[in-house]
Amino acid sequence: MRTALLLLLLVAIAAIPGSLVPQRSSDPNGVTQYFQDNPDLAPVLDWFQLFDVYSSVWFSAIYLLLFVSLIGCIIPRTKHHWQALRARPPRTPARLGRLAGYTERTVVGDPEAVVADATLILKRLGYRVERYEAKGQPSVSAERGYWRETGNLIFHTALVGILVAVGIGGGFGFAGQRVLVEGQSFVNTLQAYDSFNPGRFVDTNSLDAYRLGLEQLDVVYETENQGAIGQPTDFTAHVDVQQPGGETEDGIVKVNGPLRTNGTDVYLLGNGYAPTVEITAPDGTVVFDDSTPFLPQSAELTSVGVLKVPDGLDEQLGLICFFYPTQDELASGAFTSTYPDLVYPMLTCNVYQGDLGLDDGVPTSVYELDTSDLEQLTGGDTGVDSIELMPGESAELPNGLGTIGFVDASGGDVAATGDYSNSVKRFASFDIHRDPSQGWVLVFAILVIAGLVLSLFVPRRRVWVKAVPGEDGTVTVQYAGLARGEDPTLEGAVASLADKHAGAYEPAGPPSVE
Repeated sequence: MRTALLLLLLVAIAAIPGSLVPQRSSDPNGVTQYFQDNPDLAPVLDWFQLFDVYSSVWFSAIYLLLFVSLIGCIIPRTKHHWQALRARPPRTPARLGRLAGYTERTVVGDPEAVVADATLILKRLGYRVERYEAKGQPSVSAERGYWRETGNLIFHTALVGILVAVGIGGGFGFAGQRVLVEGQSFVNTLQAYDSFNPGRFVDTNSLDAYRLGLEQLDVVYETENQGAIGQPTDFTAHVDVQQPGGETEDGIVKVNGPLRTNGTDVYLLGNGYAPTVEITAPDGTVVFDDSTPFLPQSAELTSVGVLKVPDGLDEQLGLICFFYPTQDELASGAFTSTYPDLVYPMLTCNVYQGDLGLDDGVPTSVYELDTSDLEQLTGGDTGVDSIELMPGESAELPNGLGTIGFVDASGGDVAATGDYSNSVKRFASFDIHRDPSQGWVLVFAILVIAGLVLSLFVPRRRVWVKAVPGEDGTVTVQYAGLARGEDPTLEGAVASLADKHAGAYEPAGPPSVE
């Protein structure tokens, strides 16, 4: 048992790194960003499998040892408990006066009848009883509280059940991430995920088919508490789910309120803005028109995004853009955002031209632009100002490459109305998680709590009642108890039994206590 407790403590300690660094199973984009931000430290942590803590060799070793240790505790204790349940209560001790709560009452009656009545009372109180007699002194031995050990065994067996259920769920479950812009949807197929982490036994070709669409993402910000202005207070993703038969249902996903559909749980992980940019060639052909998710860089949602235009222009173009929901200019001339909601949005872009490397067959991140082999056309040391756009505005690209426009997503004239609240689309990052063991884990968790309650609050005790015949026809009834472990209520229980039992007889004298 000590080994199991030590291993349980080690599991808790080993799980700490999983909350300190991003995990590939739940946040693959976070792992990629960690490698970018910590190029020297990240490979070392990866060597120790700290980005895959819960599937690492060292965590699995502790997990399996705990599993074996718990089984090693349960089997012999179950056997011993079964034997104890079938055994008779122990014989009445010769000297009850040495036990806890000893008291005696002198009554008028027949010793056998006195013990028989005590036996009935103890049975009604839930005791297992056994009659004994020694030297003409009948007695009853009673014991109760075996539910305490039963609860203890339920607790440890349920822990093993949780371990098994989690292991099976990990093998037959999966977790996938997908970023959706308002108005977009995706079908639950392997190819549609941005990242996908299947269990060992998952058939990725037979996922339950359904379509999930993001209709609208509502964010509520604090506007009254001066110390928390701009802090988000609520996120609500309005989605629609279309089943294979064509039936469509509306649903809501919140940060702590996942949507359950087709055996999967849909969680809302993150959100941000996805400005809609349109790039037009000199001949008027639209070569780029998309709403691109920008990664938030601050609490005020200053965000950065990358646009890549490989075709349609004389040169391949790459743009590194910054989006400011509520733009403000610093004394240095740089821009920042002072509020996360759309009050005075602005988009700034630096333009690069050259080979984007998309034709080399080497995968590249949509959130990164390698500028080492590109020519910068705006911003920096070029002497050409960065492109600055508000919703509904457009500007010429350098070198006559065409035009770029910041599309107003609301479809109205924001310049005239000054209402930018719906001028930029939002995106939401969803985690689609399937865990077939959830129901079993819940059942075992309930059993863990039930077993713990039984083992903590059910007292294990033994009680004896002995009738000692007197020479004058009276009977001295002795009561005593013995607890297994701490039982502060034992003496009170013995006294209550004595009062209840002896109260039905005519007293032969005042009660005495040794």
